[in-house]
Amino acid sequence: MSLQGNTYQVDPLLVGRRVELVFDPFDLTRIQVRLRGVPAGTAIPHRIGRHAHIKARPETPPELPSPTGIDYARLIDRTHQAQLGDPVNGVNYAALAGSLPAGRDDQLPGQLDLLTDGEVLS
Repeated sequence: MSLQGNTYQVDPLLVGRRVELVFDPFDLTRIQVRLRGVPAGTAIPHRIGRHAHIKARPETPPELPSPTGIDYARLIDRTHQAQLGDPVNGVNYAALAGSLPAGRDDQLPGQLDLLTDGEVLS
């Protein structure tokens, strides 16, 4: 069997019969054969010179939208920074540094000591 200058091997029972070929126009290496609408196997590539159908044209990508001038990353960053400083909506990490007990700059209040399994005392 041949298609677009390529040759394929098919079941010998299909010789001389009119068959339907189902294939991706961009990949002529995989072809399904049907006889009267019933699957009749796969055409095995024998000699491939053309990998895509001659009439197959790749789709052109859509044009990119014009820029809006809005910097979404900066808007998100500003909102995030504002929420970090708001004790109601987020954690104020800057305020945590000031809440350490005097003389203990390595432990937070309520933190457990892993060695004694008890609360760290200041």
